[in-house]
Amino acid sequence: MATASALHILVKTEKEALSILEQLKKGKDFAMLAKRHSKCPSGKRGGDLGEFRRGQMVKAFDDVVFKKDVLKVHGPVKTRFGYHLIKTLYRSN
Repeated sequence: MATASALHILVKTEKEALSILEQLKKGKDFAMLAKRHSKCPSGKRGGDLGEFRRGQMVKAFDDVVFKKDVLKVHGPVKTRFGYHLIKTLYRSN
């Protein structure tokens, strides 16, 4: 079973996600921004979701983590929870 580890920042609006994405592009620290802005409890850990298996997250989130480039920030990705900026740290197939 494929596993991965990812960081994410969850916010309510696409506008907020795009603003944070711009800060990341300018070199701001992902973990610091997650602690400051993320609505997910993982924000307290810098957005760290730890290791999880394919299928444990909602499909849109899983698709990014298991199909897109590792160590790059992807998003905003809309789910029923809000808008995510996702950075996959590693994955195994």
